[in-house]
Amino acid sequence: MRILITGISGFAGSHLAEYLLDEGKHEVYGMIRWRSDRQNIIGIQDKIRLFECDIRDAFAVNTVIAKIKPDQIFHLAAQSYVPFSWHAPQETLTTNIIGELNVFEAVRAAKLDSRIQIAGSSEEYGMVYPGEVPIKETNALRPLSPYGVSKVTQDFLGYQYFKSYGLKIVRTRAFNHTGPRRGEVFATSNFAKQIIEIEKGKREPVIQVGNLDAVRDFLDVRDVARAYAFSLSKGEPGELYNISSGVGVKIKDMLDKLIELSNVDLKVETDQSRMRPSDVELLIGSAEKFKKATGWKPIIPFDQTLGDLLEYWRQKLA
Repeated sequence: MRILITGISGFAGSHLAEYLLDEGKHEVYGMIRWRSDRQNIIGIQDKIRLFECDIRDAFAVNTVIAKIKPDQIFHLAAQSYVPFSWHAPQETLTTNIIGELNVFEAVRAAKLDSRIQIAGSSEEYGMVYPGEVPIKETNALRPLSPYGVSKVTQDFLGYQYFKSYGLKIVRTRAFNHTGPRRGEVFATSNFAKQIIEIEKGKREPVIQVGNLDAVRDFLDVRDVARAYAFSLSKGEPGELYNISSGVGVKIKDMLDKLIELSNVDLKVETDQSRMRPSDVELLIGSAEKFKKATGWKPIIPFDQTLGDLLEYWRQKLA
């Protein structure tokens, strides 16, 4: 198939591209902004075809999609850092909502029959009460950040375009995922980077943290990439699927495991600047619907994910 990944140079996008290339039977295309860092796709650049395109530019998106005529589109391009969405809510909403709208309209304009995956987020659930876990797709949506609001809107826009125009859209809500190449602004990767800097003697043995009491449902990004691929090859258009492990891990326990795996002696200090105006305290998802529909299940142990993340930073900081 001809497969297009928006945001191909990003964390999940680069892993998805690798997974699809490993299947050995697809032409993989990617949208990338001219100023985007291409470090994540250095190893596969000769195997994919890239198009410089800002998803907020409707004309550019129309041009690229009409040229590629993709059988599948994985729409991953987004402003995906939750704290940044408080500082730049307008940019977050514009990029995530209008960017997705441009993709849909481009598919309609080109009269394509593409299957489209929308990468939603567990942040859509927001304020979750203890009696509501594990969270099913039918749970109430109470987003607690501009990012979460943007993802709810993307989700509903996908449903509307499926019902109104028959676009073959599959919506997914992935819970927290991490692993090699995770951006350093995200907690797991930021902690890992600080630990390796301490390990290498590049900083004092003190790690700066934010809220350690929140509980998250963690997956390995490589399991999520496989889930995204399954969502279009085995999922049903119009449906919504959680992608999750079903296991809750407190951020403090995740940090303790990173420290244990690295075997460094350090002190943990809270940095108030890392605290959010409102934080999602509890996210544990049920992926039973997705497992039943596709046969997917996570296969990479969390300890391996964290170990691979530490090794990624050891190599990057060498």
